[in-house]
Amino acid sequence: MSATDIQDDYNERLGIVKRLTALFFASAVLLTLTACSSGDASTSSESSAGYTVEVDELDVTAVPEDYPLIPADEFAAAFEELIGGRDTFEKLVREFYVGVATDEVLLPMYPEQPDLEGAIQRLTGFLEQYWGGPSTYSQERGHPRLRMRHMPFKVNPDARDRWLHHMRNALDTLELPPLYDAEIWAYLDRAAHAMVNTFED
Repeated sequence: MSATDIQDDYNERLGIVKRLTALFFASAVLLTLTACSSGDASTSSESSAGYTVEVDELDVTAVPEDYPLIPADEFAAAFEELIGGRDTFEKLVREFYVGVATDEVLLPMYPEQPDLEGAIQRLTGFLEQYWGGPSTYSQERGHPRLRMRHMPFKVNPDARDRWLHHMRNALDTLELPPLYDAEIWAYLDRAAHAMVNTFED
C-alpha cells in the first residue's frame, strides 16, 4: 500500500484527531482552572500536581495534512516515503558526520577515520531500515544489536550529548515539518540515551 493510498484512507481520521486533541487540551485547562485558586488563566494554569498547561502554545493545526494515522508497521513505511526516503536520511547522516569529523571525543571512536564514508553508509542504511525502508542493513550486517556494537567504546553522558548536538544540527538542516522533525528526534534522543554504557569521565 502506497503512502498516497494510506492518506486517502485516513484523511478523515486526521480531522477527528485534531478535534479530539483540541477537546483534550480544553478539558485539561478547565480541570486545572477549577483546581487552582490563583494564576493567569489566559496563558497557563498549574494543577496541584505541579503540571502546567500552556494554552497559548496549543496549535493542533501544526499537524501536517499528510501525517499518516496508521498502524505502526505501515506507519514506518509511509513515514519513510513521506520524508523523502534514503536521500533524506543520507543528507541527515552526512551533515551529522561533518560535526563528528571535528569532535575530539567522538572521532576517535571510528577506527577508519578520517575516512567516514563507511560509517555514513552504515548509519544511513540503519535509519532507512528502521523507518520502513529496505532491510539491506540487516541483510549485510545482521541484527543491529546497537548496545553490543557500542560496548567497545566509552559512551558516557558527554559523548551522548555531543552525539545529540551534532545530530540536532544535522536534523535542523532538513527543515522538515515540525511533527516529522519531532518524530525523528524523539527516536534519536531515546537511542542516544540507551547507548550510554559508563558514567566515567
